[in-house]
Amino acid sequence: MIEIKNLTKIYKLSSGQMKKLKTKNSTKVAVDNISFKAEQGEILGLLGPNGAGKTTTLRCIATLLKPTDGTVIVDGHDTVKEPEAVRASIGFLTNEIKLDPQFSARYLFDFFGRLHQDKLKERREELFSYFGIDGFEDKKIEELSTGMKQKAAIAVSLVHDPDIVIFDEPTSGLDIITARSVTDYLLELKKKGKLVIVSTHIMSEAEKLCDRLV
Repeated sequence: MIEIKNLTKIYKLSSGQMKKLKTKNSTKVAVDNISFKAEQGEILGLLGPNGAGKTTTLRCIATLLKPTDGTVIVDGHDTVKEPEAVRASIGFLTNEIKLDPQFSARYLFDFFGRLHQDKLKERREELFSYFGIDGFEDKKIEELSTGMKQKAAIAVSLVHDPDIVIFDEPTSGLDIITARSVTDYLLELKKKGKLVIVSTHIMSEAEKLCDRLV
């Protein structure tokens, strides 16, 4: 379960950022006092336009950012006080986290997998087969198509079979077939009792995929 209480995130702006944004304010409120709960076995969607604060919220949940105010509890652990325990239970994917282009999908999967678990070969075969990475697994990331890069990144983020999956716009920039394979897999995770949180600005995707929306 994830429980967020009065989450607020405020950024301090540099003079260059203030000039770019054409503002005299030295701070920017990215997330303003939000609260919600997410339970195991559901897909919860964060719905909003670009700049609404979806990515910032997900980064706070994933321990990449510390809240300015409020608390985030993931699987019983405070993201600020117990970040390592939180990271052990989640899989997090955002378009801004890129796989190293000089390594292959197989190498990166095995590298991150060794940090987490012993049943690495079985897990790789399962995910690579589902997402159609077989046959491309030894190509460098830079040689893969956009869709294949995204599917490789998803496989790497799920290598440890986390109970909580957090995806930031997982279908952004993907062709319709690849996007469908991703959303279908998220539904499979839900059937397995996982908690899935996804952000999106696409109304139709949110309607088809999510049990509840924030």
